[in-house]
Amino acid sequence: MRDETEVPSPCISVCVIDEPTGLCAGCYRTLDEIAGWIDLSAAERRAVVAKLASRRALYEREISLRHTADAER
Repeated sequence: MRDETEVPSPCISVCVIDEPTGLCAGCYRTLDEIAGWIDLSAAERRAVVAKLASRRALYEREISLRHTADAER
């Protein structure tokens, strides 16, 4: 039996794709993950969400630095 418990979107309304990583600077999902979110099952959504903490740990500093520099231009 599939668990259809609602999995909320990790979107924080900072919708900017970081070109070098291909990740959203706000939620750390890829464009494919963002676009397909509505069609994913609860299990698939949980799998995406499970990846986000490690992506943030790996890329948060560099993405933040790039976007701060872009905002200052």
